[in-house]
Amino acid sequence: MHTTLISATDLAAHIDDATWVVLDCRHDLMNLSAGREGYAIGHIKNALFADLEHDLSGAKKSADGIFRGRHPLPERAALIATLRGWGINDDSQVVAYDAHGGMFAARLWWLLRWVGHQGVAVLDGGLAAWQAQGLPMATMATMATMATMATSIRQRQAGAITERAALASTASVIDVLHNIDSADRIVIDARAFDRFRGENETMDPVGGHIPGAKNRFFKDNLEADGRFKDAEELKAGFAALAPDPAKVIMQCGSGVTACHNLLAMEVAGLPGAALYPGSWSEWCSDPARPVATGA
Repeated sequence: MHTTLISATDLAAHIDDATWVVLDCRHDLMNLSAGREGYAIGHIKNALFADLEHDLSGAKKSADGIFRGRHPLPERAALIATLRGWGINDDSQVVAYDAHGGMFAARLWWLLRWVGHQGVAVLDGGLAAWQAQGLPMATMATMATMATMATSIRQRQAGAITERAALASTASVIDVLHNIDSADRIVIDARAFDRFRGENETMDPVGGHIPGAKNRFFKDNLEADGRFKDAEELKAGFAALAPDPAKVIMQCGSGVTACHNLLAMEVAGLPGAALYPGSWSEWCSDPARPVATGA
């Protein structure tokens, strides 16, 4: 069972295994159709498409109209239904990939752990690692039409994954707010350092960060080729910020790239950190919440 990362070589050895489910998580926060268009042009053989906006996120507002962030968690029942639609069972090995160093694939990895599924891993190096080895792709040349592809997905046998005890935890906006005074836990922000400082903010209406938070840009988890750094290097980086992972709350802009840091901590042998799903986009939506700028 692969539970954190998997190499392109190991995935290729199981690409036709009926118990394995491969999901393409490519996305572009500034062009919401880019991931699906990229999937249509070419994707790993047998892979299905997972849409961040529709499959891996829930309603942006709660029932009483309160903004929950740009990518709030889906309802558990809805997520289980989505996973079953992809043919995932309790014994499935799921592999998620993207073309962005795992920044979107890690969200699917975390969500599966959130509903208790252990057998999920991110393709180390993503689509580029797969293509570098000349491994099989499905392209427009191998798909008659998009309609044919859609029919194939609809006809895929439904899975029967069940919700089990969560392997991942969350922290609410109230938890984070209380922590500003108590400082019992360490909040780590996965956004780029300029956005953390409150500069060059293009995604959210307010720049800055949660007071007391520390910064660990998710791309610092990667080597130049897009693969994850080795466990010891990752461990040293996170230990310098927070010696006790069980007291860490991970956040980012909207609860997506924070999952990349959570995955990196698991690779480093530092489990136990929680995700603040609403992250900065939820936090800054209420002017009553404090905002810090600078380093």
